Amino acid sequence: MRQMSPQELKDYLAQAENPPLLLDVREPWEYQHCHIEGSQLLPMGQIPTEYPDLNAEDEIVVICHHGVRSQQVCGFLDRAGFQHVINLTGGVDAWAREVDPHMPTY
Repeated sequence: MRQMSPQELKDYLAQAENPPLLLDVREPWEYQHCHIEGSQLLPMGQIPTEYPDLNAEDEIVVICHHGVRSQQVCGFLDRAGFQHVINLTGGVDAWAREVDPHMPTY
């Protein structure tokens, strides 16, 4: 599993021909409060039953509040055969501090 900082992700998204899936694993209320544009919500608790709907060949950046839940989901996906998973270090909290200062925080 790779780690990517918010700034690295921002730069990567700006130049990627085929952008990765941005998978937000927080709860719906968290996602409604703030999220990275273009991200898809799939709460962590639903990952064990819903992950087969994801493409194991896709590059997936997993996002949460501070990077802990997303790292756990990355480990789960890695063990399930996903080879291109990336954890957003620091989560949306770090994204708000380092990339988008207008994003609400909690």
